[in-house]
Amino acid sequence: MPDSLPSTGIDPKALIAIRDLELRARVVVEGLWSGMHRSPLEGFSVEFTEYRQYSPGDDLRYLDWKALARTDREYIKKFEDETNLRCHIILDTSKSMSFGSLDYNKAEYARTLAATLAYFLLHQRDVVGLSLFDSEIREYVPPRWRPGHLRLLLSKLETKPEGRETNLGHALEEVAMLSRKRSLILVVSDFLTPPDTWSTQLGHLSAMRHDVRAIQILDPAEVSLDFGRATHWEDMETGQRLYIDPEVAKKEYQEKLSTHQSAVKAAIEERGVSFQSITSDTPLDYVLLDLIKRSGIARNVTRINPRSAS
Repeated sequence: MPDSLPSTGIDPKALIAIRDLELRARVVVEGLWSGMHRSPLEGFSVEFTEYRQYSPGDDLRYLDWKALARTDREYIKKFEDETNLRCHIILDTSKSMSFGSLDYNKAEYARTLAATLAYFLLHQRDVVGLSLFDSEIREYVPPRWRPGHLRLLLSKLETKPEGRETNLGHALEEVAMLSRKRSLILVVSDFLTPPDTWSTQLGHLSAMRHDVRAIQILDPAEVSLDFGRATHWEDMETGQRLYIDPEVAKKEYQEKLSTHQSAVKAAIEERGVSFQSITSDTPLDYVLLDLIKRSGIARNVTRINPRSAS
């Protein structure tokens, strides 16, 4: 959790109990804006440079009243970093994301995170696209900002994944072909496949001068192996069944997980990509706040008309 940023600390269980995905996103984002308004934040100062025409939804605090009196036209003070960000969210919808030891699974948590980020950026009038993948990209929505675009993204996120195996490398190759303009590319996955199957493709995106960021989502039980009694377990992607006693297997499992995690982190960071690993019981506002702090995606800390991008 970022130390210098306020947080509403919204319980993921209570949040995901809300059936409507847009309402979930709104709860998190409105809480963030409220917290930002209450507390001065480092790193969000901007320098005034010029004017632009007023648009519905702009914060009236930046309206130049003197210019309005002189010209009878509405102008907003424009700031140095006020440019449209282009973001592409790449979301893993493979079978492994369907695992969950909580009242919800990784897939539900991940799509709520994607919806929240899309809601946040679109209400800044940024441009957002989406790719859903398993062994290949199944759904692709080009990055855009226009009325109704948020609802299109949310409708795609509501689609239940039918894929089985993961091929992150292939998905990243497809995204590289589709993303010619410099973008913030956010890869959301459990990253449980070997890094050598996707690290080269991730590096290619970084070499194209995209700002690439990876968020790994794991279930708490995948980290601790606290599954209770011994029983048969089935690999969600391959269908292979094994008899496992968690207490006996825990030490070896945690050693292998630690080795894998070290390899994932090294492969990602060696390619200049920011890496964040979280468990699905982490409040989503913590995750979004950390992303804001790391990437600077919040340009002006203002409350924006929530109907402007719906």
